[in-house]
Amino acid sequence: MLDWLGKAIELARRDEPSILVTIAAVAGSSPREAGCRMLVHGGGIAGTIGGGHLELKAIERARAMLASPASPAADELTLSLGPSLGQCCGGRVTLTLERLDRAALPRIERMEMPGEPVFLFGAGHVGRALVHVLAQLPYRIHWYDGRGDAFPTDLPGNVETETSADPRHDVASAPAGNFFLVMTHSHALDLEICDRVLARGDFAFLGLIGSASKRATFLGRLRRRGHADATLARLTCPIGLPQVPGKQPAMIAVAVAGQLIALSATLAEHRYATPPKASAAETE
Repeated sequence: MLDWLGKAIELARRDEPSILVTIAAVAGSSPREAGCRMLVHGGGIAGTIGGGHLELKAIERARAMLASPASPAADELTLSLGPSLGQCCGGRVTLTLERLDRAALPRIERMEMPGEPVFLFGAGHVGRALVHVLAQLPYRIHWYDGRGDAFPTDLPGNVETETSADPRHDVASAPAGNFFLVMTHSHALDLEICDRVLARGDFAFLGLIGSASKRATFLGRLRRRGHADATLARLTCPIGLPQVPGKQPAMIAVAVAGQLIALSATLAEHRYATPPKASAAETE
């Protein structure tokens, strides 16, 4: 569902054209958020922009572009999600449609998978369960562990691994606004990672696996390292939605994924708050 980028690269290398459909802007309610993408190609589609008649209209327009070499390389389509489309969302969505081929390969290869970046430290039972869940969601996961044999061999397209027991470089390499999840096999290593993330200060989320007593212990040690109370308040421990019970790895993974999804939704509301412009294509 998410690996439209891998499919786009594969097709471009074979010089097979495809159409990249992107939700450029949203006003009101819509099936998917701005920024999500779908790839339409001769053999099918990769990804989704929400299904229903909205997606059907986008696929029709994309297939028309593929069928006619003389069609423009880029197009825009604005649709009202009302009775005319058989959808009751009531919002308005602007789509961009862009032809991709071999000439576009350098640009495609510079594209990133959609979603928020997540730096996950620890490839234990919970880490592996969490990656299994997050791999099906719009996140770009950078997964670190000092034990090279801890990673599974069949990694999803939105997951990169690195064997590393030293968090200094790993934390420093993360982009601003990053999500950090800390669940290594070592409390000492967990502490070092949290210390360095808190010192950066430009993160969106820092989650540490553990109990309330572990949080209290870590806060005391981090306070002695010079972190102010306002900074320490940004450390989330325990992690995961409290409404999800159970301590099995799969249950913790679902709880943590739900917590990240809620946070991502809040960030997206601010990021895509600008409504789209009206268009003559809106009546289509």
